[in-house]
Amino acid sequence: MESEARKRRPKFSLAYKDESLARLVGKTGHKTLAAWAIDCVERVLPYFEEKYPEDNRPRKAIEALRKWVRTGIFRMADVRKAALDAHVAAREVGGDDAARSAARAAGQAMATAHVPTHSIGAANYALQAVRRASDPSDADAAVAKERKWQYQHLLSLSRTP
Repeated sequence: MESEARKRRPKFSLAYKDESLARLVGKTGHKTLAAWAIDCVERVLPYFEEKYPEDNRPRKAIEALRKWVRTGIFRMADVRKAALDAHVAAREVGGDDAARSAARAAGQAMATAHVPTHSIGAANYALQAVRRASDPSDADAAVAKERKWQYQHLLSLSRTP
């Protein structure tokens, strides 16, 4: 049976495609997208870390991606492990809440080292975390504000030499 809070919460689609963001992502370099994905996740990772302070798998994924951005060293086994570990942490959360979405965002961010467009998945899961952390009456506005920040931040990063 669905909880009353879940029934009231507006739907959120991870498949939503912001065309202007997709165009910007298409013109942005791989490492810049990874840095952007990290920044998107950092804004929501506290939802996971506050609830599960002993579980560092999503944080390790972000740290591994940060290292890749810095060094360019890519080992598929390491990328895959870090990303999948963050997703396992998300599955272990169980319920659909901000902590789970934040851990999924970290897993998607790490996967950006392999496929640049995973950065969009990281951003979308971050938006889902914002929605799930918001009061249902403010959720749409919170997501719109975060989506605007994501776009403006990527635009800024893509202009940085």
